[in-house]
Amino acid sequence: MHSIAVAGHICLDVTPLLADKARIDPGALIEVGPLSISLGGAVANTGTALTNLGIKTVPYGTVGDDELGRLLLAKLSQEGFRDPHLAVSEKLATSYSLVVEHSGTDRTFWHHTGANAEFDGASVSANGHGVLHVGYPPLLPGLLENSGSPLQELFTRARAEGVTTSLDLAVVDPHSAVGELDWGAIYSSVFSHSDIVTPSLDDLTSALRIEEPYSPALVQRLADQLIVDGVAIAVISAGEHGLYLKTASAERLRSGGKVLEPLADLWADRTLMIAPLPVPHPVTTTGTGDASTAGLLYGLCAGATPEQALSLAVACSAAVMDGRGVTVDNLLRHDATLASVLDNR
Repeated sequence: MHSIAVAGHICLDVTPLLADKARIDPGALIEVGPLSISLGGAVANTGTALTNLGIKTVPYGTVGDDELGRLLLAKLSQEGFRDPHLAVSEKLATSYSLVVEHSGTDRTFWHHTGANAEFDGASVSANGHGVLHVGYPPLLPGLLENSGSPLQELFTRARAEGVTTSLDLAVVDPHSAVGELDWGAIYSSVFSHSDIVTPSLDDLTSALRIEEPYSPALVQRLADQLIVDGVAIAVISAGEHGLYLKTASAERLRSGGKVLEPLADLWADRTLMIAPLPVPHPVTTTGTGDASTAGLLYGLCAGATPEQALSLAVACSAAVMDGRGVTVDNLLRHDATLASVLDNR
């Protein structure tokens, strides 16, 4: 099985268990539940799921020289990351998100970018890996200078070494500094170097300033544009509406590095939609998109069909949502047909 380098945004998620009526009320004392502190960001979320599935995963990112940074490194070790390549910033604090989750609603993030601002990809060595996955460029200002040229350079270097490149996006805050960037130009140039792209619908519409509500036609149009921009495999997550897959020609897939080349004929010119798996008692939605990406990448590395890889992706999301996490046993609990893919570990 190919190893995977996972690079980019990493933080700690600080999540208080809130009562349904918790609120911000100056001067008031409001009772909330216990606090949990866990790894967060694309590097940790996608990387942990891949590690739990038995794939050697090497994380790359930047933390601060502070207590949170030391805690983050300790948690990476606890999660089975044996060889983390994390730079330590002398100026910026470790990134964290305060995750506010109310029962029955999507979560809200209060986020500090922190040391992630210094990550520019220069220290990433993709050579020897099957896949280089980069997560959350809107939260990585160092990758966005000169219209995203550091990210383009990182992917160009990886592809020259035969490594398959993978990119996951994040919602763009229109009120932040990065919200003023020309994301259409940045993404169209970066996508030409991206073999796999796995955004959510909100990632794309927020970046491209699209106010159109969800429709299958909107998702299809955006996926088609990703392929036109040069992506080999585009998978758009539309929340409760499921995952939408669009792939390019066999010729494009054969130029997609050591993971995609042998799958070119099997995956070429495909369009596929799959519904999410039901989770009767959801515990969290944090990290479900990253887990979905991990499932897709695992499926590709295992030589799975598009149907098998998407089934694994939605099962990984469900495994996070039910609170048990991505493990082989939990995935098979959600979908027993995945045994044939997971046996390829």
